[in-house]
Amino acid sequence: MSKNTIRRIMGYIKYHPLAIAGLLLCALCSAPLSLLIPVLTGRAIDCVIAPGSVDFEAILRILRLTLLAVCASSALNWGAQALARLVSARISRDMRLEAFERINRAPLSILDTNRQGDIVSRLVGDADAVAEGLTQALAQLFPGVVTILSTIVVMCVINIQMALIVVVVTPLSIVFARYVGTRTSNYFRDQTRAQGQISSLVGEMVGNLPVVQAMGAQRRSAAEFEALADEYYVTCFNATFYSSVINPGTRFVNAIVFAAVGVVGVLNAISGNITVGGISSFLSYASQYTRPFNEVTAALSLVQTALAGAERIFGIIDWAQEPPEPAEALSPRSSEGNVRIENLSFSYSEERPLIRDLSLEAKPGQRIALVGPTGCGKTTLINLLMRFYDADAGAIYIDGMPLGMLKRDSLRGLFGMVLQDTWLKRASVSENIAYARPDASPDEIEDAAKTALAHGFIRRLPHGYDTVIEAGGGNLSAGQRQLLCIARIVLAKPDILILDEATSSIDTRTEIAIQEAMENLSRGRTSFIVAHRLSTIQKADLILVMDNGVIIERGAHSELLAKGGFYANLYESQFAVE
Repeated sequence: MSKNTIRRIMGYIKYHPLAIAGLLLCALCSAPLSLLIPVLTGRAIDCVIAPGSVDFEAILRILRLTLLAVCASSALNWGAQALARLVSARISRDMRLEAFERINRAPLSILDTNRQGDIVSRLVGDADAVAEGLTQALAQLFPGVVTILSTIVVMCVINIQMALIVVVVTPLSIVFARYVGTRTSNYFRDQTRAQGQISSLVGEMVGNLPVVQAMGAQRRSAAEFEALADEYYVTCFNATFYSSVINPGTRFVNAIVFAAVGVVGVLNAISGNITVGGISSFLSYASQYTRPFNEVTAALSLVQTALAGAERIFGIIDWAQEPPEPAEALSPRSSEGNVRIENLSFSYSEERPLIRDLSLEAKPGQRIALVGPTGCGKTTLINLLMRFYDADAGAIYIDGMPLGMLKRDSLRGLFGMVLQDTWLKRASVSENIAYARPDASPDEIEDAAKTALAHGFIRRLPHGYDTVIEAGGGNLSAGQRQLLCIARIVLAKPDILILDEATSSIDTRTEIAIQEAMENLSRGRTSFIVAHRLSTIQKADLILVMDNGVIIERGAHSELLAKGGFYANLYESQFAVE
């Protein structure tokens, strides 16, 4: 997992060459200054010859140079840290953008099988973890490598014997860290997965809290959350516990190195091969040499969390794309509204066929109503028209052109949809109505609202058309949200309409007025109306009665009532007088 993930993360680094070059430059310039400080410290120690015999003038010169070196080195280290954070933030942003773009282009079948909360957790929490882990890695990687290489050279110049002790023993800490780290990566993967599950549950429960309370399911939801929280706690504990072993282990190895260098240094000083100041300088270099190892192992938990988070983000980026469009695909800007379906078959799974050998033709300007029991395939047929799914067999034609020869964006631009589940973004009323036409004028927006009979309640809002709608439309009633969605379609002026239970959330009185508005809107446009409330489709040109994915009856309202079949029974059940 980690090697491939690291390789992919490195692929993003190449898009930020200037920042990486600046980071390398800071590291290269900082290393000589950090190497100079122990030398100056050792010389200052050697200036203390004996009690009462101290070269204060030389010590002052050395102190001034040391202060200058410390300030310059600190400034360069700050620059390296800032550039590391800049690069990591940009990489995290690039990954977020790529993942979000993939979500926008993902087939509906993939989105249907992934929980929304988990997707949000990946784009927010996991991306933040990637940024934090990358910051630690970049801030320590480049300066650390330069420090290790340069200190090895200097230590060999001072005393080859002590240098060999440091160089040979210190890598044992890396072996130990790698051994433990490879065994903790699974814990960090489980931790990010559990975090995504908690985010999904919280999103579902908070977003549907009235339903939870109405059903008296608070205890069950609390128990479910407690189980996930316990799982998250266990994964966090395991990941934190085992990763926390690494840093003390490496520091123990480095302490052994320090002690060995001190003993060998004293023996060399007794034999006259090195001065006391030289020993002090060497111990400082040994400390500089081991510091990057300690810092890397201390941040290893953040780095592993980042790798686990990156893997989850790459999981979105690697989602299957919609089948590629042929090079000769067309991009129609308008449609006459002629829709023909021939021998269409589709199923979500091979074991359960849904739509079977369905054929129909909608002529320009016709209003086609689809009715039938829940799960009979009405909404699925709409999804096939929009190419959210591709048919298993058969074909759909728009103005004589098969859907496969039309670019998806252009095809979907021909349709206007009003769904049973309303969606409004956190923005003003005007912005929500103009969602499909951001360039619409205020007069056009107001005319669309009047056509949808939304103008009256909009004027009563605190700030009229400038009133900001809360996320999901929480400060509006269900009927008001539906009216705004209808106004949005009125303004878009599509060539083909899809009304999927468009008036389900509107009271009976408003429904009558809405029907008149929708008739005005659909005049001259082909319309597909999915409805359970048969009062909304009595004026449809053609009613298709579906059951188990098959059209079992078709005709006008009066014709179907005269037949006394499935539709007539359904109508009587809704309008029977006791």
